[in-house]
Amino acid sequence: MYPYNFLLTALSLGTAVLAAPAELVTRTARTSAPLGCLTVGSNGKYSTIGDALTALGSSSAPACIYVASGTYEEQITINYAGALTLYGETADTETYKENTVTITHTISSPQAGSLDKSATVNVVADGFKMHNINVVNGFRKGAQAVALVANADKLSFYACQFSGYQDTLYAKAGKQYYANSKVEGAVDYIFGAASAWFNNCDIVSNGPGAITASSRQTTTDTTWYAFDDCTVKASSSAIEDGTVFLGRPWRVLARVIFQNSSLRSVVNPKGWTTMADGATPLYYEYNNSGAGSDTSERQFETPISAAIAKQTVLGSDYATWI
Repeated sequence: MYPYNFLLTALSLGTAVLAAPAELVTRTARTSAPLGCLTVGSNGKYSTIGDALTALGSSSAPACIYVASGTYEEQITINYAGALTLYGETADTETYKENTVTITHTISSPQAGSLDKSATVNVVADGFKMHNINVVNGFRKGAQAVALVANADKLSFYACQFSGYQDTLYAKAGKQYYANSKVEGAVDYIFGAASAWFNNCDIVSNGPGAITASSRQTTTDTTWYAFDDCTVKASSSAIEDGTVFLGRPWRVLARVIFQNSSLRSVVNPKGWTTMADGATPLYYEYNNSGAGSDTSERQFETPISAAIAKQTVLGSDYATWI
């Protein structure tokens, strides 16, 4: 808690101290609840995340929930009316690799009745933020099974992991930001109609298939899937080189870019593949590196002369909410 105490001291000493460099108050570990948060697990007030969400009730005031280290076998819906932040305990807030909190559930979409109902976490609340939490759907091959449905506007996820096999991350609607995170799956494991920016993320294939399946379908739709400074790789050496495509169009005008990223040898030389009949997708690559970044054999790819910016994907006000 030292950085937090330092901030309180700064507040008591006045504006001269507040002008000090921001890195002096950067929190690198989160091992206790931020001020005002509901607490889950360990010595917390609630034993499940669902119980804490219920306790928020019908309030619309800004709120937060802190989850202590552990595996939480539950299925939750985030529908709180106010700005809600979900924090996981961690030794390092800047990376998913030190996460100690996992929310897990195992059910396929056919069993549940829909994609959304299969999700371990279903987010339908605008402005929701999640830090350092792993979200898993344990169902493997054979059917769609969602770990996270992100179906709201101005959502942000920091140093999180999303794990599944087919349809892991349903980036369904709205504007969304993912940073320092990991998304793992095999078939169409990042899909939907959201406008989503992935910054410094590991995109990890645990089987052959396509990474993205964008459902953009009209020329007036401004949405993108943008991967910037990301790494595309296999989960293990058992995944053969060239067996993964960067995307296929779920709807006819899918739009995806990989830029400034490392594309490992798991990426197929053709880069992209087909899905929706008659699709004319907009698939872009810019300034990538790695054994899978050679574009000489690419199909369905449109040239681009520069990287795109966050405001193109997330709107001109993106800095106010990420």
